[in-house]
Amino acid sequence: MFRQMFEEKYMRFPGGRAKAATFSYDDGVKADKRLAEIFAKYGIKGTFNLNSLLFDCERWHGRMDEEQTFLTFYNRPHEIAMHGARHIFLNKVPLPEAMNEILQNRVYLENRFGRIVRGLAYAYNGYNAEVLAALPALGVAYGRTTEDTRTFALPEDFLRWNPTCHHTDPALFEIAEEFVKRDPAGEFKHREPLLFFVWGHSYEFDDADNWQVCEKLCARLAESEGIWYATCIEICDYVKAYRSLIFSADGERVYNPSAIPVWLELRGRIYELPPATTVQFAKEL
Repeated sequence: MFRQMFEEKYMRFPGGRAKAATFSYDDGVKADKRLAEIFAKYGIKGTFNLNSLLFDCERWHGRMDEEQTFLTFYNRPHEIAMHGARHIFLNKVPLPEAMNEILQNRVYLENRFGRIVRGLAYAYNGYNAEVLAALPALGVAYGRTTEDTRTFALPEDFLRWNPTCHHTDPALFEIAEEFVKRDPAGEFKHREPLLFFVWGHSYEFDDADNWQVCEKLCARLAESEGIWYATCIEICDYVKAYRSLIFSADGERVYNPSAIPVWLELRGRIYELPPATTVQFAKEL
């Protein structure tokens, strides 16, 4: 291997893992209960994006009432995220109305579930530059789109976070198999960490009567070692913590200014970087 490859630094997920997987599901429908049970069976975490003014709309894909929604997600390892109070196009209303749609949604979810809510999935994938510029002032850390990439790349801009694929993608299992078999640490050039990010609506499994797709996908991931299963906000916070690292001019030491430990690979060695600590790298190969 060229000496150059030994000097490049690569983010690794908690525990030094090179791969992560996450799932994001919209609307707060009754089928979410079955999906959450499948996630629990395989040790997977999900993000559930909820509206706050559409409870008990039975004819709209079987949405849960307020109490069912609370009981399904309260005190579970999954993330609760925003999907707008009324599930409207944020880019088709005046900006103050769009911002109120998000703020009202956030306030309700935080008060009902007793946690801080910072994630957003754009209803109908409706957003524009004006909306993106305003979201940080509302405390939104990331915005998930519906613009599939079919890749495992991390986003440059978390407010435009494009997932890997929808679970109805005809190539779903081909993509999943590529993710499972890839080994970034063993590759010559493309050694960046990989994220497999699936999104959808759980009622689609009911509509197509194909819950076996969900079971098969989760089971295949669970068979593979070295995957960090996390919520969207956990991944967002972790990557931002890594990106905040401060390196010395010669690259031989690093300071972690964040409040969480992060992991890094350099010269074939994995380093855990504790919070508020400077670490000196070993020079031997």
